Amino acid sequence: MARGITALVLLVLPATAGTRELRVCADPNNLPFSNAAGQGFENRIAEIIAGDLGAKLTYTWWAQRRGFIRNTLKAGRCDLVPGTPANLEMLRTTAPYYRSSYVFVTRQSGPDVTSFNDPRLRDLRIGVQLIGDDGANSPPVQALGRRGIVGHLVGYPVYGDYSAPNPPARIVEAVASGEIDLAVVWGPLAGYFAQKQRVPLRITPVTPRIDGPQLPLMYDISMGVRREDDALRGDVNSALARHKAEIDAVLAQYGVPRLDMPRSPVR
Repeated sequence: MARGITALVLLVLPATAGTRELRVCADPNNLPFSNAAGQGFENRIAEIIAGDLGAKLTYTWWAQRRGFIRNTLKAGRCDLVPGTPANLEMLRTTAPYYRSSYVFVTRQSGPDVTSFNDPRLRDLRIGVQLIGDDGANSPPVQALGRRGIVGHLVGYPVYGDYSAPNPPARIVEAVASGEIDLAVVWGPLAGYFAQKQRVPLRITPVTPRIDGPQLPLMYDISMGVRREDDALRGDVNSALARHKAEIDAVLAQYGVPRLDMPRSPVR
């Protein structure tokens, strides 16, 4: 999956008597999810959770790379991981707080593609996200490959040039500039950066949303804890439920395409 689905990690520990500290392990350069200035939507949701728990919010920054969970949650530095797919095997997850999918991104004047089965895809320059340090194929690349649509793909690393701000934005900027005709991008990333382009872009959730029995292109997004940490999971579940309307408003502000809402906030 694209970067961002495990974008930041929260740690809840007792501090002095009667107080609680909510320490967040987050990527410092991964908008729209998190950054060192606290401008991401997961930063905002962390503030909501901390407020509900009456906890002091602090951050530990860790670039999201291979081994992120091993070096944070598994190492005992952090206790809670927002932005994880529900039922991720290495964690125990909370109730989901949103559902999104990969989306097609085009200019408003471009092709209104809604499906991987659209024959026009064979003739378009298509931007795709490459995941990890080794540039592994994302689910959309696999879906396109199943259909033999491989000749005009242009890869954009999810990590990108980490010395530059917002490296994941490059694929959306390429659509706006006309470098490519269409991109297939993880929805929250696409929705956020599409709003910042000088030309209007169209965001359309992909179909099919499950391509065959083992290739989902939509995900329920939860928070994760260590498998034995029932108490923290319960606290966070309660906070998510109590502040659902507030969290929904944050996600809408950041342009997150939602499949669990009557209408997506991005069109």
